[in-house]
Amino acid sequence: MAIFYPDILDQKTAPRTFTYGDKDVMLYALGVGMGQDPMNETELPFVYEKNLKVIPTAATVLASGMRGAAGPAPEMPAGHRPSQINFLMVVHGEQKVELHRPLPKTGTFTAQGRTIGAYDKGEGKGAVVINETVWTDEKGEKVATLTSSTFARGDGGFGGPSEGAPEPHVVPTRAPDLSVDFTTRPDQALLYRLNGDRNPLHSDPDSARRSGFQRPILHGLCTYGITCRAVLQAITDFDPDQIYSHQARFSAPVIPGDTITVDLWKDGKNISFEARVKERNATVIKNGLTVLR
Repeated sequence: MAIFYPDILDQKTAPRTFTYGDKDVMLYALGVGMGQDPMNETELPFVYEKNLKVIPTAATVLASGMRGAAGPAPEMPAGHRPSQINFLMVVHGEQKVELHRPLPKTGTFTAQGRTIGAYDKGEGKGAVVINETVWTDEKGEKVATLTSSTFARGDGGFGGPSEGAPEPHVVPTRAPDLSVDFTTRPDQALLYRLNGDRNPLHSDPDSARRSGFQRPILHGLCTYGITCRAVLQAITDFDPDQIYSHQARFSAPVIPGDTITVDLWKDGKNISFEARVKERNATVIKNGLTVLR
């Protein structure tokens, strides 16, 4: 396993066509805690096919199963050395979803990923790898762009640049304009994993203990989805079509059962946010930014 620079910047995945349906959309909404009160008619449209709405951050999971046919493998330059990071030592650092148009309730799209950045922290200090996945429709027009950064703890010292990575969004220093609390369920990770991420860290107590946790932890992308819920509830009156992009940096794990407080700052179409667990004095999401249309 190694990173070869600059070859990694030519690395792409084969395009793959996938389809999702209303069940996938509703399962995601249930996974991030929507619908706990079935009489809450503001959340019901996200978990019931009547007048169904799609949470924008569902884009992080709707293509995960990639049900469909793969296209031809992308051509690489002559002499290209394929890079492969040590996935046993990776941490999801940041996530961004941009929706070039609101997500439909169902759809068939083609997704292709590529590496757009690799930054070397030094031997024994790890590396930051940035990947981008673009969804296109049958006309080849962009529907969504997903950008994620991975901290590869075991892959430093490959000789790439040490600086130049995108700077995280800086939240305002004033007191939050709004704060919203969400209580996670003890079984939330077991439900959220059905969206596609079946890493036993989130379901198997023994696996969690081997990783240094007393019990399975919540998926970072589930916490990310909960911060999008906060924007929907506090800012957009549950209108997902108002959200153009949603990005954040992961800073600490959430334990299922924790209460997450999302702090929000509103500056025109820019909504800054951070999330914390007050009981443990832990900030779990930092540098959050939602951009409204």
